[in-house]
Amino acid sequence: MATAEQIEIIDRITELGERAAAGTSIEIVEVELKGSGNARLLRVYIDKPGGVTHGDCELISERLGGLLDAGDVVPGNSYTLEVSSPGLERKLVRPRDFERVAGQNIKLALREPLEGRNRWEGRLQAVAGDAIELEAPDGKRLHIPLAQIQKANLKFEW
Repeated sequence: MATAEQIEIIDRITELGERAAAGTSIEIVEVELKGSGNARLLRVYIDKPGGVTHGDCELISERLGGLLDAGDVVPGNSYTLEVSSPGLERKLVRPRDFERVAGQNIKLALREPLEGRNRWEGRLQAVAGDAIELEAPDGKRLHIPLAQIQKANLKFEW
């Protein structure tokens, strides 16, 4: 579990990432900070409509790297900055992550069982306020509060 200091640093990096992406259609999806000292890794996941290109990663890396260095945001002597796409089976965390993939298949792990199961897969039908509507493969529609979702990922379809 992240400490309050780590959360504060990640929030600051996210804020700078959004500044680096200003004026583009690129969105900062997630920020991870791992390790310590010279082995510190800062991984920033970006996304945009139509997908992320190598040029998008380069742009955000250059802009964000400059902002991070100018503000001395990452503690320690050095860090490695990686900017990449969140991948085909990306994590879904915030309501806007779910909104972006409405109509697609997702998989969920729940904090407490729903109808006797902690794990569900199905097509995300809608996001309404603080809940999602999931259509399971058997056609059953489930109303699941976002607070009940422990982990969620987009399910890649061939």
